Amino acid sequence: LALTNLLTKLFIRNSDDINNPVVRKHYGTLAGAVGIFCNLLLFTIKILAGLLTGAISIVADAFNNLSDAGSSIVTLIGFRMAGKPADHDHPFGHGRIEYIAGLIVSALILLMGFELLKSSVEKILNPTPLESSNISILILIVSVCIKLWMGFFNRKIGKKLNASAMIATSADSFNDCVATTAVLIGFLVFKFANINLDGYMGVAVALFVMWAGYNTAKDTIEPLLGLAPDPEFVLNVKNCVLERKEILGIHDMHVHDYGPGRVYVSMHAEIPSDMDVLKAHDIIDSAEEEVSSKFKCEVSIHMDPIEVNNPLANELKLKLMEILNTIDPTLSFHDFRITNGPMRKNIIFDLLVPFDCYYDDVTLRKMIKDKFTEIDSTYFCVIHIDKGVNWQ
Repeated sequence: LALTNLLTKLFIRNSDDINNPVVRKHYGTLAGAVGIFCNLLLFTIKILAGLLTGAISIVADAFNNLSDAGSSIVTLIGFRMAGKPADHDHPFGHGRIEYIAGLIVSALILLMGFELLKSSVEKILNPTPLESSNISILILIVSVCIKLWMGFFNRKIGKKLNASAMIATSADSFNDCVATTAVLIGFLVFKFANINLDGYMGVAVALFVMWAGYNTAKDTIEPLLGLAPDPEFVLNVKNCVLERKEILGIHDMHVHDYGPGRVYVSMHAEIPSDMDVLKAHDIIDSAEEEVSSKFKCEVSIHMDPIEVNNPLANELKLKLMEILNTIDPTLSFHDFRITNGPMRKNIIFDLLVPFDCYYDDVTLRKMIKDKFTEIDSTYFCVIHIDKGVNWQ
């Protein structure tokens, strides 16, 4: 890892400012350049070894490195494009291009695994003699060492930046170590026992590579589809806002990920309805500023006035909490208020229902309404249902 730290210090200014798009672009440029150079070097020496020995597994492994060079080019382009500032057509920036780059890397891994599988099956069906070569064995050993370093190099930077493209490239490098080691073992078995396992080793490696490609594709598709935020991040943001005693609670919290370093948070903050509006606005502003500074994200907080000095409203809130706990403890509510009419009292609130709740919306409404009707026939519930995660 000393070499990784040296390269970082030499080529990246302000390397610890990982949320800066310019710094991220420089990290991507460095990783892409290292990947292109190393993989082209490995392709050259392996293709020579393959031609010397006639081993299809070595030739296939060489082209696997060539595809990795192409992946590094994709990663390089992806990071440079992701570093572009927001514009009229992309007001939230171009950060998700990093995820797309990771997905393309995964597709290349799958493609190369499939090609390697085809070549290996053909070698099993039509075996050809191999030539033993100490130089080829040395080349394979050196290749494993280089790929191992590349794996640690990309993993360290990928985890530091939380960059899916680099993490996918790191996984591919470690898989290449396994693949090349399998080829090396097969070659050593042939050298010392005269047993040709070239094609069989190729099949095993191909299946391993394809499985790795599937997993890396899954990891990059999820953020594009809209992955749920990290619960620890949500809890920390919530606690930061609730440090202000004037804020009674928060709800309707949404976290939008537009690429690493480009997170947007919105929520509703409950404040007493009798508080001076200018004071309330100042409190909300200070909460937004602290969250933005501490968690490196954009944040928007909406004020929700809550009636706190109405005895009937407070009593009915407690009744509602009891009812929800008897139905499903994961249920919660917000935006609670009551209005008095000539014939009935309207109990109005939003009900937060987890995605995996056992009851459907119609049943939930009926159960809650029936419970309040049992208490007082003049109570009428107006329930708006929100689907989501209860972060309480």
